[in-house]
Amino acid sequence: MNLKYILLSLLFTSTIYSQVATEVAPPDYIKTINFKGNTPESQLPVLRLGEYLELEFDALNGYEDDYYYVIEHYNYDWTPSVLSKIEYMEGFDKQRIRTYENSFNTLQIYSNYKLRIPNQQTRKLKVSGNYMLKIYDDYDELIFSRKFMVYEELANVGVSIKRPRDIKYIQEKQAVNISISSNRLTFNNPKQTVKTVIIQNNNLKTAISGIKPMYTLGNELIYKYDTETSFWAGNEFLWFENKDVRASNTGIQFIDLKELYHNYLYTNIERHNRPYTYNPDINGNYLVTVLDGEDPSIEADYVWMFFSLKIDELPAGKELHVYGNFNNYTTNESTLMTYSSEHGVYKNQLLLKQGFYNYKYVVVGADGSLDEGAISGNFWQTENNYKVLVYYRDLGARYDRIIGLGEASSVNISN
Repeated sequence: MNLKYILLSLLFTSTIYSQVATEVAPPDYIKTINFKGNTPESQLPVLRLGEYLELEFDALNGYEDDYYYVIEHYNYDWTPSVLSKIEYMEGFDKQRIRTYENSFNTLQIYSNYKLRIPNQQTRKLKVSGNYMLKIYDDYDELIFSRKFMVYEELANVGVSIKRPRDIKYIQEKQAVNISISSNRLTFNNPKQTVKTVIIQNNNLKTAISGIKPMYTLGNELIYKYDTETSFWAGNEFLWFENKDVRASNTGIQFIDLKELYHNYLYTNIERHNRPYTYNPDINGNYLVTVLDGEDPSIEADYVWMFFSLKIDELPAGKELHVYGNFNNYTTNESTLMTYSSEHGVYKNQLLLKQGFYNYKYVVVGADGSLDEGAISGNFWQTENNYKVLVYYRDLGARYDRIIGLGEASSVNISN
């Protein structure tokens, strides 16, 4: 009987530890989570081993709470790795975030928290791979979590963007070709030991993974797939700027002052049935800025942004959402657009910090499927950013290393 319980306990434990980790969205009072490495324009930290990581966020509850951070290491598939903390980290986590300031000269009070790693407590991340940064409160409750990746420069990753060969999607998709080579590693059984992740516009939720090399040339791995590594091209993001909160800026029709400033955006229209128009964007990202202030972190105010889209009401089972990197490409109740039959438009309002924002409208099905092109369309000319992460676990190794990073823009797309 005791043996039976032991076996059941081991089975239960292994099931727990093999669960795939997902990011936890923050509560309503946590806003503007700015998570980056040494590339400020990117909200998806992919940093070279030894580089720094920065997290910044605002708490709008006015309590000046204490928050603590925990760093965990994961395998390629986001299951927990077998490494102990001492193996992947020099120093300690579970430390309080000590750098915070209260807002200055703003209608919305908030506390701005900043964390930089490495620091005096967490001195170094020792290995490459997938990581999760988790933020807890005083009651040891998980407030939110974010993924980041650390890579080593052990392989050359060539990335090129092509138009698909399938004539059915040649006007709507973009295919990613990859070549991987290394002078420092010998790829043993690469179809099993080498794995890749392809990310479009820093959005992990639409990333393509699990693609194996098509063929090898010596120690070079070639990926020249068509459908397997192709993405919907989408359209350029919509955008607005409200760095001056008291006047209408780009994309803003008019403003109003109540308990906070209200900014009403121009009503958007469907673009999937219109010709492609080049409109420079920052690929879904955002930047906090303020005109009359020196430190946007504490001097930028929060504004109610009113979104509207003029389309017919969607069929039952379909939902319309507004999203971008400002909310980590999340679709939930806060991003849900509601239909006004009186005006024939979908509406929503979001509390956002002053700045420059990219956004788009997406349709979510009853099964949770996401259609980014239903409203904005898919055009092969769209400028998108692509990142390719290369993972390698040699025979007998205990964790998945990230041995290279490749990046390309579809501005150089070719046939």
